[in-house]
Amino acid sequence: MTIEIHNPELEKQLAVAAAQAGRAADDLAQDAIAGYLAELAETREMLDSRYDDIKTGRVKLIPGEEVFARLREKSEARRLRPRA
Repeated sequence: MTIEIHNPELEKQLAVAAAQAGRAADDLAQDAIAGYLAELAETREMLDSRYDDIKTGRVKLIPGEEVFARLREKSEARRLRPRA
């Protein structure tokens, strides 16, 4: 399969990366696309799982203001902690 790239800057970046890796540009592009699609599928699966956890009540949402308050407390505690 030959991959066509219709973006000159992206085509240049791919050519440089392929040369640095000592691989054909098509092979590198196919590997990159396969990796991206695998990561996309994993992300979708994780999001679906978390949504199901929320929907079924297995986990409870924390209101945004409470999250920010917790983060501010942690940040303040870290600032006040003596340095070694």
